Amino acid sequence: MVRQLDYHTIREIFTRFEAAEPEPKGELEHVNAYTLVVAVALSAQATDVGVNRATRALFQIADTPEKMLALGEDALTEHIKTIGLYRNKARNVMKLSRILVEEYDGNVPNSRAALQSLPGVGRKTANVVLNMWWHYPAQAVDTHIFRVGNRSGICPGKTVDAVERAIEDNIPVDFQRHAHHWLILHGRYTCKARKPMCGTCLIRDLCLFEDKTL
Repeated sequence: MVRQLDYHTIREIFTRFEAAEPEPKGELEHVNAYTLVVAVALSAQATDVGVNRATRALFQIADTPEKMLALGEDALTEHIKTIGLYRNKARNVMKLSRILVEEYDGNVPNSRAALQSLPGVGRKTANVVLNMWWHYPAQAVDTHIFRVGNRSGICPGKTVDAVERAIEDNIPVDFQRHAHHWLILHGRYTCKARKPMCGTCLIRDLCLFEDKTL
């Protein structure tokens, strides 16, 4: 049986999240929409910290698709070789850069379908870009959100898509824009996978998680 918190409890949870962090930010470093797309694509099966370490120097010399193509795949590979699956990711970055130049005049499109048509860009990546750059209330569900959503009862679901729908359906609209950032940060720093820090959790009295640690 799926355990789902009621509207008033969910509103209280996000009221607390907002009071603690009114403007939560994604942790991937970027300077424009293009570098954000690249950073998010590189972050698959990697940490934001690791991606940022690799892209700081890269984005100083290749912050547009045109500059990335001029840099070339070999040089790109050298920059990102500390990131998991770096060879495949380098190929995808070059392919998506070429598509952006040839089909979008070097600009990043702001529709989910267009973004998802780019090599290496799935629904989660598209949603991150739509949310972080264009402030659209898209919900990018990662492992942290999936865990928090199901543990807490805020947005339970058996699949990533189901959790995304649960966020859209159950979280009040005035919290939708920042919802995924609050949930990611909560999962990353408090509601951790192996040792959740329930003793210092803002929402421990509202959460449905049965195995709380104190």
